[in-house]
Amino acid sequence: MFLSNRLAWRDTTIYASADRDKVLGGLWAAEGITNENLYSMIEIFGFSTGTFTLHNNSGQLVERDGQKLQPGNYYIATNGSIPINDEFPLSCTNLIPAGTPVEPFRQAVRERDRRCVATSRPASRGHRGWWLNFKSTHVVSLDYEQHWNDSNFGRWITVPPADLSHGTINSVQNGILLTREMHVSFNNYCWSINPDDNHKIVCFTPDFDHYQIAGRHLDPEFLADPRRPPDELLRWHFRQAVLANMKGLGQPCFESESPPGSDIMGITDEVVLTV
Repeated sequence: MFLSNRLAWRDTTIYASADRDKVLGGLWAAEGITNENLYSMIEIFGFSTGTFTLHNNSGQLVERDGQKLQPGNYYIATNGSIPINDEFPLSCTNLIPAGTPVEPFRQAVRERDRRCVATSRPASRGHRGWWLNFKSTHVVSLDYEQHWNDSNFGRWITVPPADLSHGTINSVQNGILLTREMHVSFNNYCWSINPDDNHKIVCFTPDFDHYQIAGRHLDPEFLADPRRPPDELLRWHFRQAVLANMKGLGQPCFESESPPGSDIMGITDEVVLTV
């Protein structure tokens, strides 16, 4: 396990118009990211109130529209100061609490999804108990259970887990089924789902080009299932991803399948074969 700097894959940088040497943020201009998306994502780490405009390297106004975001430099213009907030994404630091029941969660997510939510790759042998390379992934990781409780995220859960002795974080509504690679990168905020843009998949690194998931919208059948994650939980994860990838110089990224505190589901999630 080692850390990677998210600057390595940025091709778009955000500056203040009044100080073109100060980097306020940046990202990789993935497929599906529009000018409107850039405006709204900047509002996540700054400008929660007030107005601003973006200009390109030539000083031209970049309209807040659905045009594809072009790589390059963008400059924020505003009448006042540029209020970058002091919010940082939650980082994984703790292992799953001993005794936390994950098996019912795992099975419920598998039964509902039967395929990777991001890539649509089916678990073709899941009906025989073979789930190799598929992971039942928490949207809000078990590492953040205290944050879940403190923020009362349980108020959005309408399908509680059978065992409520550990609260609602293990509800099927806090989970999605992913392939192994999608699972690791989701936990690292390398991609996320924007529920406020028709549940579009937003990729923050170029690692997924061969999967062609960037800009894809979630399957309508999945979205129609009352057991799927509420938009509030998807919005929380998307906010974390924007903060991790776009604010300032970005947060370190674990380049390991199981970084300390990652959403490890146990070896029974590796291979389960029922004869």
